[in-house]
Amino acid sequence: MKTTVDIPDKVLKEAMKHSKAATKREAVVVALEEYNQRHRQAALVKYLGTFEDFITPEELSESRSSRMKQHGVG
Repeated sequence: MKTTVDIPDKVLKEAMKHSKAATKREAVVVALEEYNQRHRQAALVKYLGTFEDFITPEELSESRSSRMKQHGVG
């Protein structure tokens, strides 16, 4: 779709630098794709659950030690 947009030069040049875009169009497309992707990812977050039973570093170490003993290592 062809659209005329007045984008401040400083903002567009910075976008081109960060995206390593060769053209203004490419910089705008990359920026819009990243913007859309972030919003899609944020929308998925609401479907994530919580996990309250994290293992502590001490429990992990103990578990590894017992497994090593079972296999005759260490």
